[in-house]
Amino acid sequence: MTATNPIHALLAEKGVLLADGATGTNLFAMGLEAGEAPELLNETSPGTIASLHQNFVDAGADIILTNSFGGTRHRLKLHHAQDRVHDLNRRAAEIARSVADNAGRKVIVAGSVGPTGELLVPLGALTYDDAVDAFAEQIEGLKAGGAEVAWIETMSAPDEIRAAAEAAIRVGLPYTYTGSFDTAGRTMMGLLPKDIHAVADGLSQAPLGVGANCGVGASDILASLLDMTEAKPEATVIVKGNCGIPEFRGSEIHYSGTPELMSDYVRLAVDAGAKIVGGCCGTSFAHLAAMRKALDAHTKAERPTVETIVQRIGPMRNKTASAGDTGEGRRERRRSRA
Repeated sequence: MTATNPIHALLAEKGVLLADGATGTNLFAMGLEAGEAPELLNETSPGTIASLHQNFVDAGADIILTNSFGGTRHRLKLHHAQDRVHDLNRRAAEIARSVADNAGRKVIVAGSVGPTGELLVPLGALTYDDAVDAFAEQIEGLKAGGAEVAWIETMSAPDEIRAAAEAAIRVGLPYTYTGSFDTAGRTMMGLLPKDIHAVADGLSQAPLGVGANCGVGASDILASLLDMTEAKPEATVIVKGNCGIPEFRGSEIHYSGTPELMSDYVRLAVDAGAKIVGGCCGTSFAHLAAMRKALDAHTKAERPTVETIVQRIGPMRNKTASAGDTGEGRRERRRSRA
């Protein structure tokens, strides 16, 4: 079954799309308690979730992600909800769909699919086939509720990305996927940004877009973006970076990014070749509104170097991630030696 491409038409119209901001950190601000499953709010407090989506739409988001990041049976079993996978994911998509349908403009509903939290064989007990089945169960619910695309995100293991992609193909939804390059410039399982494109090679349907989300700080994800767009300039590349740097203040995490910093992050992301830009942890509705304004006013400029990114956004936080680990950095070193 060939899935349609809901992203292509909107990209053709707008050139670059703005995805939404943080789900978890905004829900905490809206009353979610530590240890609670956000997915359960789809049933217990649907108005809260609708308000989350509405605030992002009002801020200018072209893509909103469903409240379903931990929606596989493996994550929901931590909250004794593993038998409610289909209903919780369907409800998540229905809530987002209702907001998108009343937006007065095209807003894409993307079904958020996060990692299972389990390690695949041989490192763990989860088999590849079982992972595909678990993701398919989740994506079936998202599709039933009106999601237009499976948005596979915050992934570390290439095999888990492939399993989720294969599940989306089985269900009949187009898909995107993003990795979290938070471990010395790689994902926790060793995937490099430049290799993200090849993860789905050989599957019967290609992704609509690939890229990076979450991770460490905005500078780090922009450095990863340079590698991804250098490796495959024609690809639709996604970046959904954290709002600055996470910092502990007592027992709470705060993010250092201001609306001004996130606006500059958007400009640099577009200049570096991203086609879909959004925010991850810490990105509020106010941040996203500033990002929308920056995107609308920006004309694509010269491709930045890592040095430019660091000067404008701040230092990179991955311990061994540096200009020397990227193609841009290698060219800079060659120029400096010339």
